[in-house]
Amino acid sequence: MKYNKKKSKKKKQVQRNFNLVLLLFTLFVGFILFDRFFDLYHQRVQTINLDVNNSIGEVAKYTPIIEEELKKVGLDEHTITVSALMMQESRGRGGDPMQASESLGLAPNTIQDPQQSIQQGVKYFQRAVTYGNQKQVDFPTVIQAYNMGIGYIDFVAINGGKHSEGLAKKFSMMQVEKNPQIYNCGGDKNNFRYPYCYGDFTYSTKVAQHMETITVSIPADLGESMTKRSF
Repeated sequence: MKYNKKKSKKKKQVQRNFNLVLLLFTLFVGFILFDRFFDLYHQRVQTINLDVNNSIGEVAKYTPIIEEELKKVGLDEHTITVSALMMQESRGRGGDPMQASESLGLAPNTIQDPQQSIQQGVKYFQRAVTYGNQKQVDFPTVIQAYNMGIGYIDFVAINGGKHSEGLAKKFSMMQVEKNPQIYNCGGDKNNFRYPYCYGDFTYSTKVAQHMETITVSIPADLGESMTKRSF
């Protein structure tokens, strides 16, 4: 009887020791995996930050030209805004960094002179601002119109005067229904815009985020406070 008790006690002790070893092993493996995950995450964040900073650098080199062109039309307080538009359009790369060719009725990237691109981009922005003021819409509507066209201002004006992604989707779908073969996201149903394939219904939100990034990353007296108040 005593022998069985001792044997049972010893068996329980062995089981406890095994459980403890198993727990320690599990914790060790978990720590290794977590450390690896954190390292990969840190590397990914560094890569993203490096890409963003490089992009801001590309846009920053055009900031003096943007400000100069905006001064010509009395809108230099929007230097950060137009820089953010460029950030969203091209990250400051290519011959048409403002992606302004289409506003002239030309094929995308027809313009191959960055200064000409900025001049045309500023003209189109001024047109949107002026018309937006006339129609008494909010500033995000003006920003969205840079992407979706001046017609978006009219659409918002008769639908409350304030931009929303819901209104942008409705406007996009109206254009898609007119030309479904053209505005089909390249046939990619996994595209986040699908089926709202005319323009980008998140455009204004993205530009606002770029404005924050540019303001923080490029400290300068370029009218940031006035521009940020517009949103």
